[in-house]
Amino acid sequence: MNTKVLFLTPPIGAWATHGNHKAPNQFYAQLAAYVRQQQLAQVEVLDCRAMDLDYPAMLERVQAIKPDVVVFGDLLHSTGGLAVIWHFNESAKEIKKILPKTKTVMGGLWYSSYSHESMEENPSIDFILVGEAELTFADLLKSLNQGPGVLRNIAGLVSRDDQGNIVIGPHRGLIPDLNILPMPAYDLFPMDKYVGHTYWKPFAELMTSRGCPGGCHFCYEWSLYDPRSSTKDFTSWRGLSAQRINDELDLLYNTYGIKVVVFQDDAFNVNPQVVKAFCEEKIRRGNPVQWVCLGRADDWKKQKDLVPLMARAGLFMGLVGVEVASDIELTRIGKGVTLEEIKSTVDILRANNVATVGTVLIGLEEDDEKKIKERLRVAEEIDPDILALDYVTPVPGSPIWRKSLSNGFFDPKKINLKEWDFQHPVIPTKFLTIEEVGRWGSWCMREFYSKPERIHRIMDSSYDNLVKLCVKDFMSNISKFEETSRNEKLYV
Repeated sequence: MNTKVLFLTPPIGAWATHGNHKAPNQFYAQLAAYVRQQQLAQVEVLDCRAMDLDYPAMLERVQAIKPDVVVFGDLLHSTGGLAVIWHFNESAKEIKKILPKTKTVMGGLWYSSYSHESMEENPSIDFILVGEAELTFADLLKSLNQGPGVLRNIAGLVSRDDQGNIVIGPHRGLIPDLNILPMPAYDLFPMDKYVGHTYWKPFAELMTSRGCPGGCHFCYEWSLYDPRSSTKDFTSWRGLSAQRINDELDLLYNTYGIKVVVFQDDAFNVNPQVVKAFCEEKIRRGNPVQWVCLGRADDWKKQKDLVPLMARAGLFMGLVGVEVASDIELTRIGKGVTLEEIKSTVDILRANNVATVGTVLIGLEEDDEKKIKERLRVAEEIDPDILALDYVTPVPGSPIWRKSLSNGFFDPKKINLKEWDFQHPVIPTKFLTIEEVGRWGSWCMREFYSKPERIHRIMDSSYDNLVKLCVKDFMSNISKFEETSRNEKLYV
C-alpha cells in the first residue's frame, strides 16, 4: 500500500438555482472505499469546494500531499452539469506542472463515453476509467508500474502506449450485485461542511442504484457508459438491498449527524419490493433522516399504495420529469411515460403531503416560441411545487448528442465546457438562436414563480418546512438563473 491516491474536487460552485449546495462526491466515496478494502493504496480526499479553497490553495495542498495518483470524476449532472469537466481538466493540467510524475485518472460523467477525444484534447490526462470504475481502477493500481503492454489489456481502461498513442482496453462488464461493494468512505470527507439548497443541513447525497430502465434521449447518464455497449449497460438497472440502504442511512445519521439526504438515483423506486422493505425497516430502526428521491412517473403511479408508507418513512419531496407538453413529444424524446401518469404522480404525492419537483426541458430541436409557451402551460396545469428548468445540453453517447451534431448545432472541438452546466443555453433549435432559447427559458421560470396563489398554497400548506425553504431558495435565485440564461455569469 505504498501508492498514495488523492481524490480531488476542485473549487467548483453550484447551479444558480440551488444556492449554497454541496455534497460528498459519490464517485470518490465508493471508489476510495473499494481501493481501501482491497488494500491497494493509501487514499485521501481533498474537497476544495467544501473547504472553500481556491485554485492556488488547492495546488499548495496537492503539492504538500505529493500523491502518486490523482483521481477526478463525477456521477451526477446535479453537481454542475458538464462544467465540472472543465475544472477537472484544468486541475489536471495545473497539477502536472508542479508534480509531473503524478498520474492523473479521470472517470464517470463525460469521460466514459468521450474517452479517446478527452485524452487527445488533454495531454495532462494519463488514464480514463470507462464505465463502472471500481474493478478497472483496482486493476490499474495493481499494474501501474508494469508498462503499456500490460495496461492496454485492462478492461475499461484508456491509456497511452510508449509512443503516446491512445489505447482503449476491452469493454468492462457491469458489477451484477452492487451489494458486494463496501460502504462509501464518508470518513474521508469533511461531512460537517455539506449543505443542500442553502438551508438543508447536515446534508448528503447518495446513490442506491445504477442505471435506469428508461434511456431518455437527453439523459446525462448516456455519458457514464462505454459507447460500445452503452444502451445495454445504461438500461441494466441494479440496486442495493433495503438493509444496505438503511445501514448507510444509519451510518450517516449516527456518525455524522446527517438529517437530510437526496437519493440521486435517476429511478429510485424501480423495485417496489425493495422500496417497501426499505421504508418498513427504516421506520423499525427509528432513523429520523428525511429524504428526497427521483422517480419515473409510471413507477410512481403503479406504486400509489406505497406512497403513504414512503411518507411515514421520511419522504418529503419527490422529483418527476415533466419535460415536454404532449405524449407525442414524450415518445419522441424516449421518455416512455404519459402526461396523465405525470399529472397523477403530482396528485398522488400531494395527497400524501409530499411536495414535487417537476423538470422541464427547453431547447429541443423543434422548439419555437409557440411550443415553449405550451410547455409552460402544461407544466402549470400539472402544477409541481417546484419547477426545475434545464436547457437541452447534449452529452456524449446520447441520441441528442448525435442528432445535434448532425444538425450542426455545435462543434465538439469548440465547446466551452464552463457554460455546459445545463443552466446555460448552449445549442440553438431549428427556429431559435441560443440567445432566444435562453430568453424563453428565463421567461418560463419567471412566469412559474410569479404566481402568488401557488406560493401561498405551498407556504400555507402542511408540507415539511424543508420544502418551504427549498422553494424560498429557488425563488431567491431566479435572478441568478436569468444571468446564466443570458450567458452573463458562471456559477459552477
